[in-house]
Amino acid sequence: MTPPLRHLVLVLGDQLNQDASALTDFDAEQDAIWMAEVDEESTHVKSAKQRSTLFLSAMRHFAADLRQKNWRVMYSAIDASDNVGTLAGELDKAITANRPAKLIMTAPGDWRVLQSLRAVASQHDLLLEIRDDTHFFSTVRDFTQHANGRKQLRLEFFYRELRHKTGILMEGDKPIGGQWNFDADNRGSFGKQGPGALPAPTRFAPDAITQEVIRLVQQRFAHHPGSVDSFGWPVTREQALETLHAFILHRLPSFGLYQDAMWEGEVWLYHSHLSCALNLKLLNPREVLNAAVEALNKGHAPIEAVEGFVRQILGWREYVRGIYWMNMPGYVDLNTSNAHAPLPSFYWTGETDMACLRDAIGQTLTHGYAHHIQRLMVTGLYALLLGVSPKEVHAWYLAVYVDAVEWVELPNTLGMSQFADGGLMASKPYVASGKYIDRMSNHCKGCRFNPAESIGETACPFTTLYWDYLNKHSDSLAKNPRMLMQLKNLNRLSNDTKSLIAAQARQLQS
Repeated sequence: MTPPLRHLVLVLGDQLNQDASALTDFDAEQDAIWMAEVDEESTHVKSAKQRSTLFLSAMRHFAADLRQKNWRVMYSAIDASDNVGTLAGELDKAITANRPAKLIMTAPGDWRVLQSLRAVASQHDLLLEIRDDTHFFSTVRDFTQHANGRKQLRLEFFYRELRHKTGILMEGDKPIGGQWNFDADNRGSFGKQGPGALPAPTRFAPDAITQEVIRLVQQRFAHHPGSVDSFGWPVTREQALETLHAFILHRLPSFGLYQDAMWEGEVWLYHSHLSCALNLKLLNPREVLNAAVEALNKGHAPIEAVEGFVRQILGWREYVRGIYWMNMPGYVDLNTSNAHAPLPSFYWTGETDMACLRDAIGQTLTHGYAHHIQRLMVTGLYALLLGVSPKEVHAWYLAVYVDAVEWVELPNTLGMSQFADGGLMASKPYVASGKYIDRMSNHCKGCRFNPAESIGETACPFTTLYWDYLNKHSDSLAKNPRMLMQLKNLNRLSNDTKSLIAAQARQLQS
């Protein structure tokens, strides 16, 4: 006879760390793990094939590891005949069948998921204990305390607090290298000569579990975007650690200088490719930053590269999580620019004459990946300038990228990329003309559009829409000191030129 179940421990698809807070007091004699694959998580947004494959394969590998420890795992496979297709429905079944005395989980990264699981626990009059996610350096309460009394929230101040708190890249109370931020040193382009020989990305041939998931995804989500043919993401902790080691060894030294650079057909460059492993919790950010700091201490990587990398993980990653949880559920509906245009259909196909967008979207659909400048200053910038509904942009980013979990994706998309929160997260809208893309890449060289032109048949749509955006929003942007130089340049244009730009912009928006 099976003994009464003390704790049913809920483990979600982005909580694949055995040191999770929910598992700290797990007793194999009295407790069980609950995990569920459900259609809902691939269909509430039309999750791309690469993304669904990554989550499902990593979950199955994690469950196998737990079973090897002789832990009881109640696992709902997505293609099981009795799978009801939702997390709430699968949890309801598990509670009804097993009657646990208590539910335990680590705080999830998605507001929607938290509400649905809470509702199930409430229906069964069952205590759901939600524990802090100790994967992170700070808690949501820490961020709320930081935000209290501040008129504006800015990454730099929270980042410095965490540097002091953790001692990372610190010498006593002073930052290593004599300054907090080396961003100004990390804006290099490859120049006309191009990137030259690049280190190979760390990719993994699908094992039997992943191959089975690929077959399932191709059949079950055949009409979802993207391809899974090139799948090679880390799906186990061992693979994630190998990816980390390869980044530190081969790419970190040049990461800082070229972190904003782009080059036609080059997907991986010097980026870490660690975000999906971090967001699924296959890697702990402490071990990642320790490895980077060790590289600095050994003289393997310069301070500019290491600080830039540390800022992304200790800074941005913690900051956006705080923004998300402090402002949900209303944050997703913010639209301060009153943008309502539909997302262009080519975002789902990559079929466009604009070379930079074709390249960024093409690799996104092929690999489920694009680096942060492609997301911010190519796909995101075009949607912002075009006036696309920020909620549609958010749904696209959440669907197509393998590292997309809502707590990190939504603020980066809606706040930083689309400036739809009116400056809550970022200090200015990240807007630029096609000349920025020309400076940071070779895309414009092979494109039929000229980034220097805003009017006419060969005018770059980015440039046309850039000036139109500034003109449309000049009154509100004039209140932002960081936008005054761009508005000064706008005011050099004649009224006739502004009218012609507005007419051409309307054609792009029609």
